[in-house]
Amino acid sequence: MTIPNGGGSPGVVVPVRAFVGGFARLAGRLDPEARAELAFRLADRVVDAAAGMPVIVVSSAPEVRTWATGRGLQLVDDPGTLDDAASAGRVRVVELGCERVVVVHADLPRARSLAAVTDAVGETAAVLVPDHHGDGTPVLSVPVAAPFRFAYGPGSFARHVAEAERVGLEVRVVHDDDLSFDVDEPADLERLGLLSPP
Repeated sequence: MTIPNGGGSPGVVVPVRAFVGGFARLAGRLDPEARAELAFRLADRVVDAAAGMPVIVVSSAPEVRTWATGRGLQLVDDPGTLDDAASAGRVRVVELGCERVVVVHADLPRARSLAAVTDAVGETAAVLVPDHHGDGTPVLSVPVAAPFRFAYGPGSFARHVAEAERVGLEVRVVHDDDLSFDVDEPADLERLGLLSPP
């Protein structure tokens, strides 16, 4: 598979800590093998949603790197934190000549397209998708030239809005059911019909 160059288009960064051992909050309902398989399937879906754009996977986990290589994706070593992973991916996006970086979490079961954060976006806009709790930031898109500092973790959506304003970017909030729904706890899988209520 030929890895597309940026050519000015958005570059997509997908940080993936690991497939094995992930989704710890689901441990009471899914065994380790089932959680790893879920992580694999969700990451596949997110990459499919980025079709046509260069995708950089940030991970040091062997099973993730094997998967990414098999899909023809570019790889960057995981520097250890989600903020640093997003920053490391952005560096690679710049090297590809992309004008915008889109950071997408790998646990979005409804992701079908990233068009909501890539199409008709102004050069000075930060596009932010809050999660379905209004707390996190499963998808964000900023110009690579902006000195934007990633600030993930609880309450990241509010911090990312404040950071975009700090660096002088227009803030565009996108409420998209497909991109906002991430998997954190068993209730999320129950809503998807992948788990029965206890």
